[in-house]
Formats: sequence, C-alpha cells, structure tokens
Amino acid sequence: MLFNRAYYQLKPFLPLSLRVALRRWRARRRRLSFAHTWPIYPNSDQAPQGWPGWPDGKKFALVLTHDVEGQRGLDRSRVLMEQEARLGFRSSFNFVPEGDYRLPRELRETLTAAGFEVGVHDLNHDGKLYRNRDGFRANAQVINRYLQEWNAVGFRSGFMHHNLDWLGDLNALYDASTFDTDPFEPQPDGVQTIFPFWVPGPHGRGYVELPYSLVQDYNLFVVLQEKTIDVWKRKLDWIASRGGMALLIVHPDYMNFSGTDLAQDEFPASLYEQFLRYAQEKYAGLYWQALPREVAHYVREHKAGCRNPHLELAETEPAVLPLPAPLPGEAAARQNDASSHLPAETSPRVSLRKKRAAVVVFSQYPADPRPRRSAEALAKQGMTVDVICLGGDDPRRETFNDVNIYRVPFQKSRGGKFGYAYQYSVFILAAFAILAFRSLFRRYHLVHVHNMPDVLVFSALVPKILGAKVILDLHDPMPELMMTIFGIQEEKPLVRLLKRLEKWSIGFADKALTVNLASKRIFTSRSCAPAKIDVIMNSPDEKIFGFAAAGDEAATERKRGTPFILMYHGTLVERNGLDLAVDALEKVRAKIPNIELRIYGASTPYVQQVMASVEQRGLQSAVRYFGSKNLEQIVAAIAECDLGVIPNRRNVFTEMNTPTRIFEYLTRGKPLIAPQAQGITDYFTARDLIYFQLGDVEDLARQIEWAYFNPDGVNEVLRRGQEICREHRWNQESQRLVGAVGELLKP
Repeated sequence: MLFNRAYYQLKPFLPLSLRVALRRWRARRRRLSFAHTWPIYPNSDQAPQGWPGWPDGKKFALVLTHDVEGQRGLDRSRVLMEQEARLGFRSSFNFVPEGDYRLPRELRETLTAAGFEVGVHDLNHDGKLYRNRDGFRANAQVINRYLQEWNAVGFRSGFMHHNLDWLGDLNALYDASTFDTDPFEPQPDGVQTIFPFWVPGPHGRGYVELPYSLVQDYNLFVVLQEKTIDVWKRKLDWIASRGGMALLIVHPDYMNFSGTDLAQDEFPASLYEQFLRYAQEKYAGLYWQALPREVAHYVREHKAGCRNPHLELAETEPAVLPLPAPLPGEAAARQNDASSHLPAETSPRVSLRKKRAAVVVFSQYPADPRPRRSAEALAKQGMTVDVICLGGDDPRRETFNDVNIYRVPFQKSRGGKFGYAYQYSVFILAAFAILAFRSLFRRYHLVHVHNMPDVLVFSALVPKILGAKVILDLHDPMPELMMTIFGIQEEKPLVRLLKRLEKWSIGFADKALTVNLASKRIFTSRSCAPAKIDVIMNSPDEKIFGFAAAGDEAATERKRGTPFILMYHGTLVERNGLDLAVDALEKVRAKIPNIELRIYGASTPYVQQVMASVEQRGLQSAVRYFGSKNLEQIVAAIAECDLGVIPNRRNVFTEMNTPTRIFEYLTRGKPLIAPQAQGITDYFTARDLIYFQLGDVEDLARQIEWAYFNPDGVNEVLRRGQEICREHRWNQESQRLVGAVGELLKP
C-alpha cells in the first residue's frame, strides 16, 4: 500500500517510460507471489445461494466495458465502437466527467443510438476520490449530476478504488469498480466471485456490483507484456464452464488500430478482435452478450438470490439513500436524479422565518395551482410572501392563506404572436415597477418568477441588484409550446429567438425549477448545466385532493345500471385532444351503450367546435359539457366518474408533458387512460397506467373497452399507479422546494 500511495502521488511528475518500468517491475514480482490465485481464484466460482441462472437458459454472461482515460482514448472510441458493431457485439463506454478531456454530447448520442451504453468513470481520474469520507460525499453529488445529465446508470472509479459502503452515496444502478482477483491493482482486495451481486442498503435499497473477471488489457499486454490472448482464453473457458460472468475492461487509450508504430503503452487492437472472434466461434448461442445495465437490472430483479457469499455487508444508513437510476426512457426504474429525487428534507438548510419573498406570475392568483402551492409552502415556513399577478374581478389587494396578493389591473386574452408579445411586455413593465418600488423600502431576500414568459425573470433586476436571489420556475418550454400553438417549425427565426431568450433568462436567475424530467432534459441540453435546475413536480394540493386508496367503495364502486362515466378536465385546446375522446366514444358506443363523457374546463372556440360536432352526430345524450369548475368541484366530479381520460394529440409539447391530472385521478382512487409519452413514461410503466398510443383514436377506443370489461385488471393497475403517486405527493415536493430555497439563501 505504501508503494501504491507513493506511486500515485508521484505519477503526474514521472515520465511515461519510468512509470511503465515501475509497473512492470512490481507486476513480475506479484505474478510469482500470486500464481495460486491469479488469474483464477479458487472458490470464486461458487454461485450465490438461490442464484436464478442467466436469462433464456444461457450458459454464462459476456459483458464488454471500456474506460476512456484521456483524449487519445476519446479519439479512438468511435473506431472501437465500429469494430465491435461489425462483429455483432455491444459494450459500455465509461467517460471521465472532469478529466483531461470533455465528452461531446454528439458522441454520447451516437453510442446510445447504436445500442451501446455510456457510464461515468470517476470524476477527475486522479486517484483522490476516496481520500476521506466528507470529500467523497461532496464528489458524489457532482457525480450524481453527471449520471443524470448523461442518462447513465453505471459508475466505475479510477484505478479500481472502491468502498462498497461509501458507494451507496451514488444514485447509480450499478458499480463496476471491483474484481474477482487482481493483485496488480493499487487496491488488490478482490471480492472473490465471478458472479454479479446485490449490495444491500437501508429500507430495501441498494445497488448492484459488477466485478470484472477477465484481466485488464493494460495489465495483460503493456505491464505483463503478453503477446497472445491465451490468458483471456483460459479464463473465459473456466468462467464458461462455471456459468459465471466474463466481464472485460479494455481501454481505447492503449489500443493501436494502425497495426504499426506501437507506443510503449500500446498493444495491437487486433488482439481484442481475436478475443471477440474466439468467444463468438467457440460459444455461439451459449452466452448472454449483455450490457452492464442489463445485467444490473436482472440482478436487481433477483436480488434475493444474488448475495455475495464471500462478503458480509452491513446494511448501514448511507449519507444519501441510493435510488437506482433507469435506462434512458425506461420508466420501470423511475429515474431518481440528484436534484429532484433526493429524500425530502424535513427542514430547510437555513431558516426562512422573517425573510421576504416576491412571487411574479403572468396569470391569476390563487387560481393558478403551481404558484399558489409554492407561495403557500414558503409562507408556511414563516416567510412574508407577496404575489404580483394579473387582475380580474378580484380585489386589487388582498391576503389569502397568509400570502399577500397585488393584482395588476390588466386582463390576459388569447391572441396571435403579436398579441402575446404586447401582453407580456405590459405585464413585465408593471411587475418591474412594483418590485423596484417595494424593494427600495423593504428589500426582498427572494424573487420567485413563474414563466410564461421566460423574460419575465428580468422584472427582478432591481431586487437582484440589491441582493435578492432569483428563481425562475419554468412551467413549460416556451419554444416547444409556441411551436405547438402556432404550428411554427423549429428552424424559424422566432423559435431560435425564444431559445436564446430562454438561455439568457436562466442565466440571469440564480436557480431554475421545472416540472418534470423531460423538461429538465430539454433545458439542460441547450440552456444550463444540470446542477442549476431542480425538478419540483406539479403534484395536486393534498388539502383538496385527499388520498383515497384503490378499492375504497366510495372511490371505485359504480351502481348497477348507472352510466359508465368518462371524465375530461383541464385546458380545452386542440393539442389536448378532446375531439379524439369524442371520436373514441362514438366507436365504443355499440359495445358500451351506457357510456357518457363529461367535460370540465373554461369555454374556448375549440370546445364550441367540438360540441357543435357532438350535436351534428347525435351524441348529445352521451357527451355533456359542464363548463369551468374550481378545484373543490373537480374533486366532486372525479368522485362521480369511472375513468379519467387524457386524450392528447401527438406534438412536441404533449410528448414531454406530465399532466397534473394523472395525479389528481390517482390520488382520488380513480383509474385513467393516458398517452404513452416520454413526460409520463419517465415516471409510470405500462403496469402503472392504462396507456394508449399518443394521438391514436383506434387505440384509445380499445383501451376504453378494456377498462370497461376488465375491472379487476383496472384496479391492479390503479394500485400500482398509486404507489408511484405516493412518491410525488405535494408534501414531499414542497419540502424539496423549501430545501432548494433554503440552500439558495444560505449565507
């Protein structure tokens, strides 16, 4: 250990030739000393008790991974990917987030589009990750951000350093920083198994450990100077005969694809190709060639039979509870990123009592639910909260639930692009004047601005100059919403301008919030780093939408002979597809003659067109429009319905939207049909919701029929959906909001 510590301290200052010579000298001695345990460790072939075997009856698993340490490896990654793809293999590429190179987003997307995996390799790759516990905790938060930003689920540390207890701080599905046996590593304590295993954490949580079992390429060909793949072949044959996992690490940094002019730390890439062809030809059809994430998901599903018999792991409470992250787009894992899915804090990091906050929103308050919930959550913490909003029939000034409301005598109306621009401009100027005037007498600590528009955040200029922190709450991405409303193409100048304004607005704010993971991915891809934006979901107010468990008689039972009631509530515009629900109802009436669609929402030209169509088709008795209702009346309407429906059309906005109505139905114990869109599948699997193909009337009609004729199946789906719903109830989301504000206001 003393040699290791000294070597890695001096490594940056040693010439390459000396480093290689030192490694070779040490390796020759250790190879002789550990000949009885390397490359095969006795008893490491013991399968865990209850081991389920590999999927589809495969004899063993073959897992290929690559660690990209420097710019040279980055430049060769695409060539390596093409080599493997040509032979029919897939692998995982692990990149260093903050090392000597920067990973282009285009390369990540190319790899994942081709069926490969991207993982996180250490943070700086400097050997300092595990120096002390506090330092690891701090670095783990940064690593978690990269896991989320890259849609990655796996981690491997530099130099194969590891501490299985500390690794619980990562929001990773798996770690791959251990090995069965390898005396040449700086931390040579192997886990003595050729099987993946589950590392338990508190409350049934944990992560999967994937030890590598084939000798690393650098040690084999550069340090030990082997000229053939005989060591790989011998170990692979032994693993295959024992039914274990053959996991290999190959570094593109040290692979020479030209076949000539080998550097002293390189080996011919043809050796790796020989190994792949050997496995392919000798074990055709016998192995599961899996990505690390696929093995990890399999182990997690069978974790009771995947405990390492050689390790006694204490189930201690980690600093941050590990919540496994999903495959990109896979809702089954229900992505838990560092910013939006850490356990809810019981109190803010700094007291908010006697601090002052201003909330600015281009809508009517308290009718707009997200600003209302947020403002009341801050007021509950003892903050003085002033809301600046649009006027209406309500008083210019009033106090509602301990929140002070200042209404601008200005009404929002629907219009074209220029109409929106005019209305936004007038309100921004009014909000700027009010905030500037009030800040001169009683300064604000926080200004919480809700879009739309994004540039409304600049109304907080004077408070910000005077020391206030500014939060921009991004309900919707403006470019995508305007593209949907006005049918504008993405390459048009207006859309490019909106994207530029979005970036400037987020840059002006000290913190950004948004409503779901899909929106966060959009904003971080073009406007800000992942660390700057947190997800606070639009969960319904629990004081109004009290929880009713699935199976409650009051929530689910429909009296015999009464109508089968579908319910739609929300904004009545074309993108939300009310006309599709009417079309689907017409298709199922022959099989469900007692079906009825009830519609709730403010009157618009669109809903008037839909109801005119209803009358023309003679569906007046089956389709009823009840107009706009407050939240308490919506709760009563949900209690009367049998099935909610969210019949969205397909467009760029509905693809990434997570409707709050999903949570409103589920909390009240009612099933619903929802579109299979990314903004929803990030959270709910097909086992948790009744899905229909976005914009497909035929499929919507089929799902309505299925729900009618399969009440037991519907209740099963409802129960699972409610489990997801519980994870995002407002009392938890509000604590995330309060924690974010407390962190922002920390001295």
